[in-house]
Amino acid sequence: MITGHVFIATSLDGFIACEDGAIEWLIERDDPAEDHGYDDFIKDIDVIIMGRGTFETVRDKKPWLYNRPVLVLSATLADQAVPADLAGKVRFSGQSPQQAMAMLEAEGHRRVYVDGGRVIQSFLREGLIRDLVITRVPILLGTGRPLFGPVSREIPLTHVSTRSFPSGLVQSTYTVVP
Repeated sequence: MITGHVFIATSLDGFIACEDGAIEWLIERDDPAEDHGYDDFIKDIDVIIMGRGTFETVRDKKPWLYNRPVLVLSATLADQAVPADLAGKVRFSGQSPQQAMAMLEAEGHRRVYVDGGRVIQSFLREGLIRDLVITRVPILLGTGRPLFGPVSREIPLTHVSTRSFPSGLVQSTYTVVP
């Protein structure tokens, strides 16, 4: 069975990016000497799903940040061609979260990294996220793009663990209670 997994950083006040999508505040705090667990997380991931906003933020990073196939869920991009330099690495789709997961499962994928605020929110609403690793960065942005938005029902979580790093980052892992 296919499962969705989140690995993301937020400001202390819960934003994943500034209003304009900028994430310099996050990049500036990244200490390559600290192992935040991303390599361990990604080694068990088959495919990455992200939204248009996340794609546009990372699109021009060189070299391409991902070594897994990427599916970008976006009604806006669904009918556009993938940039030539990302052919074979990225696909665009206007599918719903349920449809995208069914398609990926039919292709043989089992573990999906779900990235991007609105995409994570929609997958949580649909019950498609199994666990979340959230790293809080010690900065207050005041405004920005929130990780979480309104939900139509409570989504109970079980706290698995929390660890802190010398840089001040605090990372918590939760499972979603079915």
